[in-house]
Order: sequence, then C-alpha cells, then structure tokens
Amino acid sequence: MPSKRTARIGALTVATICSTVSAVVLTSPAEADSIRIHDIQGTTRTSPLVGQQVTGVEGIVTGVRTYGSSRGFWIQDARADDSPATSEGVFVFTGSRPTVSVGDAVAVAGTVGEFVPGGTSSGNQSVTQITRPTITVVSTGNAVPAATVIDAKSVPARYTPAGDTAANGSINALPLAPAKYALDHYESLEGMNVQVADARVVTATDPFTELWVTVKPWENRNSRGGTVYGSYDSQNTGRLQIQSLGAVADFPKANVGDALTGTTTGPLDYSQFGGYTLVANQIGTLKQGGLERETTRKQTRGELAVATYNVENLDPSDDTFADHAAAIVNNLQSPDIVALEEIQDNNGATKDGTVAADQTMKKLVDAVAAAGGPAYDWRSIDPVDLADGGQPGGNIRQVFLFNPERVSFTDRAGGDATTAVGVTKAYGKAHLTVSPGRIDPANAAWTNSRKPLVGEFVFRGKSVFVIANHFASKGGDQALHSQFQPPTRSSETQRHLQATAVNTFVKEILATQKNANVIALGDINDFEFSDTAKLLEDDGALWSAVKSLPKSERYSYVYQGNAQVLDQILISPSIRRSCAYTYDSVHINSEFHDQISDHDPSVLRFRP
Repeated sequence: MPSKRTARIGALTVATICSTVSAVVLTSPAEADSIRIHDIQGTTRTSPLVGQQVTGVEGIVTGVRTYGSSRGFWIQDARADDSPATSEGVFVFTGSRPTVSVGDAVAVAGTVGEFVPGGTSSGNQSVTQITRPTITVVSTGNAVPAATVIDAKSVPARYTPAGDTAANGSINALPLAPAKYALDHYESLEGMNVQVADARVVTATDPFTELWVTVKPWENRNSRGGTVYGSYDSQNTGRLQIQSLGAVADFPKANVGDALTGTTTGPLDYSQFGGYTLVANQIGTLKQGGLERETTRKQTRGELAVATYNVENLDPSDDTFADHAAAIVNNLQSPDIVALEEIQDNNGATKDGTVAADQTMKKLVDAVAAAGGPAYDWRSIDPVDLADGGQPGGNIRQVFLFNPERVSFTDRAGGDATTAVGVTKAYGKAHLTVSPGRIDPANAAWTNSRKPLVGEFVFRGKSVFVIANHFASKGGDQALHSQFQPPTRSSETQRHLQATAVNTFVKEILATQKNANVIALGDINDFEFSDTAKLLEDDGALWSAVKSLPKSERYSYVYQGNAQVLDQILISPSIRRSCAYTYDSVHINSEFHDQISDHDPSVLRFRP
C-alpha cells in the first residue's frame, strides 16, 4: 500500500520554499511586447524560461490560495495562442497571503521556476510557477476566462508516452501531445481554469479534504461506482483529484458512487499526493449514490471461514474497537479464523520498549463479545522492539483471532520473535515445529518489516496451516503520474524476497504432505497481477483466490481513484482442486469517507 502521509496544512504538503513577500503596485499596464504565459509554459513539461526573470506577464486572476505552504494565485491569459500544447495559465507563488482577488487583471514580474511537490527524489512532475513576484494590479472585477471542459471526449484513452531512455525514462523534455496522451492533456492545461460536470466520485473524501472523480463514466467501472485498476498497462485516464479553495467545512463528505452534479470549476494544479488536481472555486452539488456496506454470508456448519482484516494501527487508545467488532460479527459473520494486521502494542506509538499487545487484544475480544460475537481466543508473537516497521513505537504485528467452539489451535512451545518455524512429519502428516511461529525471521527479506506468523489449526479433525502476512508497503514507489514512465516500483524488491520466502516455506509443507491445506493471507501490499503474487504462487504452491471473482469485483483498497487489490487469500492445490470454496472481498471501508480502516476485509469459506 502507498505510504501514510506526513504533515499537511489544509490540503497541501508542508514544504520549504524560498520566497520573498510580493509587492502589489497600482500602476500602468505591462508593455505590449512582454512575455506571455504560453511563452513561459512552452510545449514541454518544463518551462523554456526556467531560471529567467520575466516582466509584464499579463493575466486575469482565476484562483487565490490563502492557506498552506504554497500560498499564491493563478493567472490566465485571455489571449490564447493557437497551440493546444501550451497552457495559458500559471501559478504565482507569493509565500504569504496574496492580496489580489479573482477577477483582477494583473501584470507580474518575477523568476520562472519549476517546483516539484514532494521533492525531486519523489519522481513527481514539476509545477511551472513565477516566484519572487512583483504584482501590478491593472484593473478589478474582470470576467474570468471561460473554463476549459475536461470530459470523456477531451481526455485521450492512452495514459502517457514512454519516457526518454536518454533521460532515465523522464517525459519532461518530450513535446506534449495533448490529443494523444491523458497526462499530456492535463499538463497542457496546467494552471488554467477548468471544469468537470456531473462527475462520479471514485475515491471517497479523505481526512485531507480531497476526493477523486472520473470524467469517463464507463472506464473500468464496477457495480458499486468505482473504477477498477486491473493491470499496469491499463491506466484509468479519466481520474482527477478534487480539492477546494473554500472552507474545509464546506467540502462534501462523499462516498464512492456519489456524484458532484452541476459543474466543479477552478485552476488545474499538480500535487504530491495525487498529480493533476482541480482546485475548485466552485464545487458541484453532492448527489448521494446510496452505497451501503456489504455483508458476507454465514459459513455453513461444514465450512471453515478464514478472513484477513487490516485494522490500521489499532491500539488501546483508539475509539474504533466497537466498530471493528461490529464489522467482524455482522459484516464478516464471525469467521472461524481472522488474521489481523496492524495490531499495535499496549501503548501504541509510544517508544518505551513495550512490545506486548495483550491489552489491545483483550479490548478487541471483549468488544466482539459485546457485539454478540463468539468468545474468540487469539495467538501471536511479540516482535523485537522497533524491528518490524510500521508506525514508530507501535510494533505492529499479525494476530490470529479464532473461535474455539469451531476450531482448535495446536500450540507447540518455542515460537518467539527470532526462532524460525520448521516442518516435521508425524504419522504421514505435516506438523509445525513451533505453533505459532515465524517464518525465517533472520532473513533479510524481513528487515524493518513484519515477519509472517504461521499457525496450525484443526477443524473437524483436519489440519489447516494458516500464514498471516503483512508485506512491505509501496512507500518510495514513483507515482503513476510520475515524470518517469513507466514509473519505478522500488518497493517491489523487498516484497519479491518476502514472497519467495513464504513460497519456499509452503513448498516445505507440501513436500512433507502433498495434500496439506495451506492458506497464506493478509495485506500483501501488491496486486493480484503483480510479480509479487506470481512469486507467491510459484510452481502452483499457492493460488490467489481473488482471481475467482470477476475482474470488476477484484479490489480491497481504493487509492487515487483506483479500486485495487492489496489484500489477498492464497490457497494450496488441495483447497483449489476441491472447488468447494468461495471467496468474498467485503467492502465495508475503502469506499467510504467514514471508514474505520483503509482496507476491506476478505473471507474464504471452504470444506477441508
């Protein structure tokens, strides 16, 4: 999964940008032969005038940003040139609160710059802007240039050109082809006044007062109103982030499948956590789509129900225990086994050496019982302090929650944070040397990452081996909208090592007992079509059950307008061959603005 965000002010990333306070002068208009905005923007992603001083740059103010670390305003030239590749808008960075107003005609002098949200190491594209400005207000109350419509007809079906191999894969210097590529189309409108109309929400409003819409209603649409991300080569080109220049309290609280009816209008910006972003002066009216949280079916008496659920940094200080309990009891129908990810220690993110999570688990187990669920038992292994990544001090780990009235846990002593679990054979059957145990915890694959937790369960006399995983996050990967195309997915390296280690262990079990029931599940932090998934499945040792669903239903996480798979349940050949299994990704969180976790749980039911 993409990394959790750091400090933000309003909807903007906190960044340090050198600037001087702008000066506003009420004097004469700019010279007739002055540089125009389209000269600054040019026909590539970076300005041909970067680093140069410009004077008398004319435009009408179309938007003013008074908050965050990137205060300033957008201007647009009402006299456009005849090139579709050159934008007629540009951002003027003031650093302090701007004193101009929408509708002012201004002439600006300053330095042309390229600002990369998130820094150059992020791989993000840059925003062309004028810095250290001196501003001349020529007149006030002017009509704002008409907004350019962004819709299904105007946005091309292809997402991006391939990067220039001579420039490490960067697309910055490539001539823009706005009629051919979606990213080029958006770049050709950078800084301009744009609008979308009757746009469907494809990522719910987040805590940073942002949401995503699509301008292509039928692009990879699913039945719940989202837009599914199905392969690296099939980008969803109609996605666009929406922020607001207005008060946070006025921002709509939208779910996936809702719509912003009417028009949403404002300057087109580019942000660190979303790429091209419509920063709205005017937001359409929220029309609710009526999306409801899903409830899976109850397992039958002879079915074993095994679920995975990332509860997002749960610790005793959180106020979400009752909500998580209700989700487990009602929406998941009290599975027999639940692999929980992101259970934190007893004092959460406090760095004081605490690693035990018994208080966290007691609070959850009690909440489940209070919600009418079973009296769950649990097993886990406390990690070495600060060794497993996640929120510093939180010591997240995986935990098995299980219903002892339906399944029994086979306890074998000796499992701890540093002891590797092994496989033995007794009476022709595979057994774990320790249970619960950890898979190869000294392997460099698990450096600063969660070690897989494996346990041996018995259901109706049949042994089932369950491996709970939480692979390394996608933090550090270049974004889909990166200046480097295709973007580098550097975080894959560790997940590939992790997948190989888990696959190797599963093969040890299957070599000992060919027909063993093995389930590897959890927050894999990668897609069902990824190389990570292929390495987990290697030689048929496992198979991701999410692929039993139609492609339009394969998702457990929604990010930047893409409904995608991060959570998976993989099954061994004996389970798959039986065909007596069903898989359900239960959508209770990822599509909703009031989510209690950013992940949806998944559940597998089968007859061992």
